[in-house]
Amino acid sequence: MSHTREEKLAAFSRLLDVLERLRVECPWDREQTNESLRTNTIEEVYELSDALLRGEPEEIKKELGDVLLHIVFYSRIGEEKGLYDIADVSHALCDKLIYRHPHVYGEATAESTDIVLERWEELKQKEKDGNKTVLSGVPDSLPTLIKAYRIQDKARGVGFDWEKPEDVWSKVEEELQELREAVARHDADAMEAELGDFLFSVINAARKYKINPDNALSRTNEKFIHRFGYIEAKAKEQGRSIKDMTLGEMDTLWEEAKALEPKA
Repeated sequence: MSHTREEKLAAFSRLLDVLERLRVECPWDREQTNESLRTNTIEEVYELSDALLRGEPEEIKKELGDVLLHIVFYSRIGEEKGLYDIADVSHALCDKLIYRHPHVYGEATAESTDIVLERWEELKQKEKDGNKTVLSGVPDSLPTLIKAYRIQDKARGVGFDWEKPEDVWSKVEEELQELREAVARHDADAMEAELGDFLFSVINAARKYKINPDNALSRTNEKFIHRFGYIEAKAKEQGRSIKDMTLGEMDTLWEEAKALEPKA
């Protein structure tokens, strides 16, 4: 399905019209503020993330609309306060994209994604309102796993990284050994610290091999949910509670569920 530029602009104009009317005539929409919408926005982004992981076009379309609504809503609130409107938001984004893509809009060249990303971080540092330090642009409220990945990626952008992907494994092994030593000492504080170091090193390994660790862990979560659900369903078929099953029985059903899955 494809629409003309005019049809796309008309659809966006319709969205602006609908929200403007809701903001005036609907009690709930009229009461919303940046603060009241914030948690809903986070929820909507997670719902979009779920739809993207499932690869369901209709759900993706629906969730994209929900996220877009929030962008337009915040812009409308800004307009009411005389601060900015959707045009200001759009122009600011376009200006930033043009500035950060000199290999497209300027005379610079970039032969690879790595060069583009390195230049992106350099340009962010030079912007008038850019980040004061390399890592200051990483939001504090990011989920911890994603935050670790972004910290590492930003450090990579200024050259703080292993030269070859395989070099990361010695660090992973070092951190795992330190974790084992802390566990052997029964040192709870050290165990927590070393586990964090180990997880950070594993995320670094994922990054070096161009694996998104959040996607990878989400995939494993879904796999576990499916297999565990299979065990529960089989227990129910037998008129039993899963709590009454032995570990051996559950392991057998786990392997059955695994065998039924499509091969990766």
